[in-house]
Amino acid sequence: MPPQNKNNTMYTSNYASPLGDILLSADDEGLTGLWFVGQKYFAKGLSDDTVCMEVSVLKNAKEWLDIYFSGRKPDFSVPLHPAGTEFQREVWDILCSIPYGSTVTYGEIAARLCEKRGLSHMSPQAVGGAVGHNRISIIIPCHRVVGADGSLTGYAGGVEKKLRLLELEGVRISSDAWKKISIHDNIK
Repeated sequence: MPPQNKNNTMYTSNYASPLGDILLSADDEGLTGLWFVGQKYFAKGLSDDTVCMEVSVLKNAKEWLDIYFSGRKPDFSVPLHPAGTEFQREVWDILCSIPYGSTVTYGEIAARLCEKRGLSHMSPQAVGGAVGHNRISIIIPCHRVVGADGSLTGYAGGVEKKLRLLELEGVRISSDAWKKISIHDNIK
């Protein structure tokens, strides 16, 4: 895990997206969080020592989100500083490699990790756990991961937001995929 900044100060800012309000957080290294207000695991990992301040990383993230929500693929990256286990960070690195407008399955991510680690098998559920604990939604695109049957399961911000994000990127979602949303995803 990357070292925390020397004074451990976390900076926060709010962003009004077309899908609802977003809380952004950063430290001196990069963006540490991007949560839809009220989502599962909202503000998890945010320290008590936070300052509401528009630092450059947060301004950069807002500019990225403005472009993204206008329906275009941003042509620059935001410095990221996600906190997590080595396994989680490996999964999140794979998420960052999923092209804009594309989806992959949990099983496909597990297969990529198996190949990288020289393993014969890995549980897609373990991958799902790491995907679900991604603290930097949208920019680390966990919304691009779907179930093996194409179902839109497992998005902390809610499956309706996942659907809207995929549609914004031009991903065609079949009515069957929408119907396959697990009842678990609709329970808060």
